[in-house]
This record gives sequence, C-alpha cells and structure tokens, in this order.
Amino acid sequence: MFEYYYASRSTPESAALLDRVREAGRTEAQAAAERLAAVGELFVLRCRDSGERQDWAIDTWEAVAAQVAAALQCSVAMGSSYLRYAMAMRDRLPEVGKVFQAGDIDYRAFQTIVFRTDLITDAEVLARVDARLAVLVSRRPSLTRGGLAAAVDQVVAKVDRDAVRRAAKAAHDRYLDVVDDGAGIAWVEGKVFATAGNALDRRLDELAATVCAADPRSRKQRRADALGALAAGTDRLVCGCGRADCAAGAAVPKSNVVIHVIAEQATVKGTGSTPGVVPGVEGLIPAELIAELATSARLAPLSWPAQAPEAGYTPSAKLAEFVRCRDLTCRAPGCDCPATDCDIDHTIPFAAGGATHPSNLKCLCRLHHLLKTFWGWRDQQLPDGTVIWTLPDGHTYVTTPGSALLFPSLCVPTGDVPAPAPTTERCGERTAMMPLRTRTRAQNRAHRIATERQHNRRARLTTQAAQTGPAPPDDDEPPPF
Repeated sequence: MFEYYYASRSTPESAALLDRVREAGRTEAQAAAERLAAVGELFVLRCRDSGERQDWAIDTWEAVAAQVAAALQCSVAMGSSYLRYAMAMRDRLPEVGKVFQAGDIDYRAFQTIVFRTDLITDAEVLARVDARLAVLVSRRPSLTRGGLAAAVDQVVAKVDRDAVRRAAKAAHDRYLDVVDDGAGIAWVEGKVFATAGNALDRRLDELAATVCAADPRSRKQRRADALGALAAGTDRLVCGCGRADCAAGAAVPKSNVVIHVIAEQATVKGTGSTPGVVPGVEGLIPAELIAELATSARLAPLSWPAQAPEAGYTPSAKLAEFVRCRDLTCRAPGCDCPATDCDIDHTIPFAAGGATHPSNLKCLCRLHHLLKTFWGWRDQQLPDGTVIWTLPDGHTYVTTPGSALLFPSLCVPTGDVPAPAPTTERCGERTAMMPLRTRTRAQNRAHRIATERQHNRRARLTTQAAQTGPAPPDDDEPPPF
C-alpha cells in the first residue's frame, strides 16, 4: 500500500472546491462573452448615430476601439481586438457565440475559432460552418487549443478548402522582435535569411574588435553593445577604458536615430539611486545601468521653461522638450505611445485664447489628437499637467504625467496661465480636416483575405499536380457535412 493513495482520495471539501473552480471558469467565460456583446452593440449604435465614416483616417471603428480601450484601461490595439471578436460573434459566428455566452467555451477557444474561419467569404458556407462548430464544441468542450484548431480546420476543409489557414513556409515566418524586460535590458530574437544572419554575425565581430585592449568588457558584452552601435550608424564602439589618449578613438554617429533616456543628474554621474525611464517603454532602467550608458551617450540637460507663456502657436524646442519629458507618453487614457512620437497639443485651442505654456500643453499621439478634434473627446488640464478627459459617452478619465512618480519636480506648475481671451471663431471649424484613407478598412480586409485564399489555392493545386498530374477543374460544389 502506498501513502499517496490516501492523499488522492476525494473528500466533500475537495469536491466543493473543484465545483467552485468549474463555476468560476464558466462565469469568467460568460463575462468575456458579455463584454464582447456590449462592445458589438456599442459599435452598431455609433454607426447608427454617425455612420461608419469609412473614408476617414480615424473611422468609427477606430473611435469605438479607443472608447473601449479607455473603459477597459488597455491600449487602442487591444480595444480594436475586442471589437473584432465582438463583430465576429455578432455577425459571422452567432451560433458559436451562443455557446460562448453560455460559458461552454472560453475566450481563447473563441479566438481560435474566429481566426481559423476568417478566410470564409461565402455567407451560406459560413453559416453551415458556424452551426457545425457550435455542435462540435458543445460535444467536445475539453479540446486543447491545438486540438480545437485541427478540428476547426477539418470542418472548414470539407466546404472551402481555400479557406484553411495553412502554415506558412519558413521564409514567410522570418521575423525580428525586440522585447523590453522591464529592467533596462531588451531581448532580441528572430529568424532571418541565412545570408543576413551571417553578415550580422561578422559585422558584430568587426565592431566588437574596434576598442583597445584595455576595454573592460567581455567579447560577448562587446558584441551586444555592437548591435547598438550598428543601429546608431557608427563605425566602431566607444571604448570603455576611460583613457583620454585611447588609441581606439571616439565613434562618429552616422544615423539620425535617437533614443531618449530620462534620468536625474546624480544618477547620470553615478552618485544617485533613482532609476531612469525610456518614454513609451514599460519598466525602469536601474541607476547603475544609467551611469554606464552615460559614459558613451550624448548628455542634454533639461531646463525649465519661462513662467510666462510663449507668444506663438508652435512651442519652442526648449518648451516642447520639457513637455515631452514631463509627459513621457501620450496623455490619453490607456495610450503608451512615446512622447517623442506625439504631437504637442494645446488643451485650450490657441485660436480660442489658449496659451503656449506647459500648463496648457500636453502630448497626444496622432490618433488621439484626431479623436479630440473630430470625435468629441473633451479635456481639461490642471497646472501640474493632470488631464481630465470627458468622452462622448459622458464618462471621465484622469491621466497624470508619466514623470509624476519618479521626477515630480517636472510636474510643479511653472507659473500662472492667463485666462483665455473670449473669441467667436473656432480653429477646428476654420481649418481642420480629417485625413482620408486611400482604401477603407473593409477594402483592406477583403484584399488580405483574397490574397491569402489565392495563395492557398495555388499551393493546393501545385501539390495536386505534383502527386496526381494535372488537377481537374475546381468548379464542383463543396460536399455536404
């Protein structure tokens, strides 16, 4: 007799806990489905009120995605993802959606089904697939994600062989990712052509060898630093020996690429402990790493702007730099677009008497700038840079400058802003125009699907011809289930 036999015996308490786990999972799935249902209804409502605005650069889809993102405190890209699955549940796969709403499948399973049926263009075929999959997942709820994907592909292949999502060839899978780890270091991984990989490998060796013999770094560290030198367009590394008469010389920049790192002066000198930040990047850069980076970086002290507002509409370079360092990212709720990629926006429009002053300026990415101008997003800015947003649905959201925790001195009001002078003209009505798309969102989607279907068809016919000779005309009706 083994001891663990007794430990594995079921008890009323363990059965009750498993029931709680099972019920919590079902409730979680139902809540996720209800979230999508509400998102879909919101989109239909906005389309009814405003139209789809298909030719606008920021169309109704983007506007709704941004509102969803603000409500869920996530990125606009994630809001758009929720909207995509919401409309799939509403329009493309209503029967599978009912299973999802009942809590019989979870969000990941629903995502898998949506993705693997995305290339079906015939409404009648899609309805048949939807009904068949609803029965399948109801009868086999314990399928793994891989098993579910295979089952969906089998159903799709029976009625529309060109709609099966096929694994791409190795060459089509090449990629390169740079992922920040939140501690001042980034992971670089990818898959490239062998020729490019060999060339990169040799170039890193060449750059790593451009320092003098007194450089304290290991070869691996110098190769890692060489990637940064390569990105900056320099022809050699900055030597770490610290000697003024170093034979290796100084690296000469050949690139306009600039990465901004914000840190206190004491940290840069190596005497402080406050970490630094990179605008738009999650996580902090440790103080010791800041001090090391400072030995080979161009340093630019940040100066405070004058207390009085500037006279013109466009802020000076000094004022714009201050606002970007204060905000760090776009100031819209949920947006982490780096401030260096944002517009400098007047909260109270300049034409309406708004001052060109830090207390009336903030960073907005182009998307949120257009949402403010054309989609009814309203904002109020406090002297310390806090922004209070009121969205078209009436809900309010508060955002604080990204530097508020680490560098609170940047958020101290720099002077009183005069009240705006009354005016009867609005800059938005006079000159602002929404940029237009060259192709609508629906046209882009149709083109993507048609391209992938054509690729699948060519690959399938080529395989058939290689195995059995020329393929017969592909005009037969799809077989029934």
